[in-house]
Amino acid sequence: MKTIIIILALCFSLNFFAQENKIKSLKIAFITEKLNLTEKEAQQFWPIYNAYDDTVSNLKYNELRKIIFEIMQNSNSMSEEKANELLNKSMSIESKIHSEEAKLIPKLRKIITAKKILALKKAEEDFNRKMLEEFSKRRNQNNR
Repeated sequence: MKTIIIILALCFSLNFFAQENKIKSLKIAFITEKLNLTEKEAQQFWPIYNAYDDTVSNLKYNELRKIIFEIMQNSNSMSEEKANELLNKSMSIESKIHSEEAKLIPKLRKIITAKKILALKKAEEDFNRKMLEEFSKRRNQNNR
Protein backbone atom coordinates (compact mmCIF):
# COMPACT_ATOMS: atom_id res chain seq x y z
CA MET A 1 0.00 0.00 0.00
CA LYS A 2 2.82 2.38 0.90
CA THR A 3 4.48 1.68 -2.46
CA ILE A 4 1.27 2.51 -4.34
CA ILE A 5 0.97 5.84 -2.52
CA ILE A 6 4.60 6.68 -3.33
CA ILE A 7 4.07 5.78 -7.01
CA LEU A 8 0.88 7.89 -7.18
CA ALA A 9 2.65 10.82 -5.54
CA LEU A 10 5.54 10.50 -7.99
CA CYS A 11 3.17 10.38 -10.98
CA PHE A 12 1.28 13.42 -9.70
CA SER A 13 4.55 15.30 -9.20
CA LEU A 14 5.79 14.43 -12.69
CA ASN A 15 2.45 15.46 -14.22
CA PHE A 16 2.54 18.76 -12.30
CA PHE A 17 6.07 19.55 -13.48
CA ALA A 18 5.19 18.59 -17.06
CA GLN A 19 2.22 20.97 -16.95
CA GLU A 20 4.36 23.69 -15.38
CA ASN A 21 6.99 23.31 -18.12
CA LYS A 22 4.30 23.38 -20.80
CA ILE A 23 2.83 26.59 -19.40
CA LYS A 24 6.29 28.15 -19.19
CA SER A 25 6.97 27.21 -22.82
CA LEU A 26 3.65 28.72 -23.88
CA LYS A 27 4.47 31.90 -21.98
CA ILE A 28 7.89 32.19 -23.61
CA ALA A 29 6.37 31.74 -27.07
CA PHE A 30 3.61 34.26 -26.32
CA ILE A 31 6.00 36.92 -25.01
CA THR A 32 8.48 36.33 -27.84
CA GLU A 33 5.74 36.89 -30.40
CA LYS A 34 4.37 40.00 -28.68
CA LEU A 35 7.76 41.68 -28.17
CA ASN A 36 9.19 40.88 -31.59
CA LEU A 37 12.70 40.60 -30.13
CA THR A 38 15.74 40.56 -32.38
CA GLU A 39 18.07 37.60 -31.97
CA LYS A 40 20.56 39.73 -30.02
CA GLU A 41 17.81 41.13 -27.76
CA ALA A 42 16.42 37.66 -27.12
CA GLN A 43 19.84 36.27 -26.15
CA GLN A 44 20.22 38.98 -23.52
CA PHE A 45 16.55 39.26 -22.50
CA TRP A 46 15.63 35.66 -21.68
CA PRO A 47 18.26 34.88 -19.02
CA ILE A 48 17.35 38.06 -17.14
CA TYR A 49 13.60 37.62 -17.53
CA ASN A 50 13.69 33.92 -16.63
CA ALA A 51 15.62 34.63 -13.42
CA TYR A 52 13.10 37.33 -12.51
CA ASP A 53 10.14 35.09 -13.40
CA ASP A 54 11.52 32.17 -11.36
CA THR A 55 12.02 34.39 -8.31
CA VAL A 56 8.58 35.99 -8.55
CA SER A 57 6.89 32.65 -9.25
CA ASN A 58 8.55 31.16 -6.19
CA LEU A 59 7.37 34.07 -4.06
CA LYS A 60 3.82 33.87 -5.39
CA TYR A 61 3.29 30.16 -5.69
CA ASN A 62 5.27 28.88 -2.76
CA GLU A 63 5.40 31.54 -0.08
CA LEU A 64 2.26 33.60 -0.73
CA ARG A 65 0.11 30.57 -1.54
CA LYS A 66 0.97 29.02 1.86
CA ILE A 67 -0.27 32.16 3.59
CA ILE A 68 -3.47 32.30 1.52
CA PHE A 69 -4.12 28.61 2.23
CA GLU A 70 -3.64 29.18 5.95
CA ILE A 71 -6.01 32.15 5.86
CA MET A 72 -8.64 30.11 4.03
CA GLN A 73 -8.32 27.20 6.45
CA ASN A 74 -8.39 29.24 9.65
CA SER A 75 -10.17 32.51 8.89
CA ASN A 76 -13.05 31.89 11.31
CA SER A 77 -10.94 30.69 14.23
CA MET A 78 -7.84 32.84 13.71
CA SER A 79 -6.64 35.05 16.54
CA GLU A 80 -5.93 38.72 15.89
CA GLU A 81 -2.26 38.06 16.64
CA LYS A 82 -2.11 35.33 13.97
CA ALA A 83 -4.01 37.53 11.51
CA ASN A 84 -1.47 40.31 12.03
CA GLU A 85 1.40 37.87 11.55
CA LEU A 86 -0.06 36.58 8.27
CA LEU A 87 -0.85 40.09 7.08
CA ASN A 88 2.72 41.20 7.78
CA LYS A 89 4.12 38.15 5.98
CA SER A 90 1.93 38.73 2.94
CA MET A 91 2.88 42.43 2.83
CA SER A 92 6.56 41.46 3.03
CA ILE A 93 6.20 39.02 0.14
CA GLU A 94 4.29 41.57 -1.96
CA SER A 95 7.09 44.06 -1.25
CA LYS A 96 9.69 41.51 -2.42
CA ILE A 97 7.72 40.95 -5.62
CA HIS A 98 7.57 44.69 -6.27
CA SER A 99 11.29 44.97 -5.51
CA GLU A 100 12.09 42.25 -8.07
CA GLU A 101 10.11 44.14 -10.71
CA ALA A 102 11.87 47.37 -9.79
CA LYS A 103 15.24 45.61 -10.28
CA LEU A 104 14.13 44.05 -13.57
CA ILE A 105 13.25 47.25 -15.41
CA PRO A 106 16.71 48.92 -15.25
CA LYS A 107 18.28 45.67 -16.46
CA LEU A 108 15.85 45.46 -19.37
CA ARG A 109 16.37 49.11 -20.33
CA LYS A 110 19.95 48.20 -21.26
CA ILE A 111 18.64 45.55 -23.68
CA ILE A 112 15.27 46.62 -25.08
CA THR A 113 13.35 49.85 -25.59
CA ALA A 114 10.88 51.31 -23.12
CA LYS A 115 8.10 50.51 -25.61
CA LYS A 116 9.09 46.84 -25.53
CA ILE A 117 9.18 46.87 -21.73
CA LEU A 118 5.63 48.23 -21.72
CA ALA A 119 4.70 45.61 -24.33
CA LEU A 120 6.16 42.99 -21.96
CA LYS A 121 3.90 44.16 -19.13
CA LYS A 122 0.88 43.98 -21.44
CA ALA A 123 1.94 40.57 -22.79
CA GLU A 124 2.25 39.19 -19.24
CA GLU A 125 -1.24 40.43 -18.37
CA ASP A 126 -2.69 39.13 -21.64
CA PHE A 127 -1.05 35.72 -21.12
CA ASN A 128 -2.33 35.45 -17.55
CA ARG A 129 -5.84 36.41 -18.69
CA LYS A 130 -5.73 33.81 -21.49
CA MET A 131 -4.55 31.14 -19.06
CA LEU A 132 -7.35 31.93 -16.60
CA GLU A 133 -9.90 31.81 -19.41
CA GLU A 134 -8.52 28.46 -20.56
CA PHE A 135 -8.56 26.98 -17.05
CA SER A 136 -12.11 28.23 -16.54
CA LYS A 137 -13.23 26.79 -19.88
CA ARG A 138 -11.66 23.41 -19.09
CA ARG A 139 -13.17 23.35 -15.60
CA ASN A 140 -16.60 24.06 -17.05
CA GLN A 141 -16.17 21.28 -19.62
CA ASN A 142 -15.12 18.82 -16.92
CA ASN A 143 -18.11 19.73 -14.75
CA ARG A 144 -20.60 18.82 -17.47
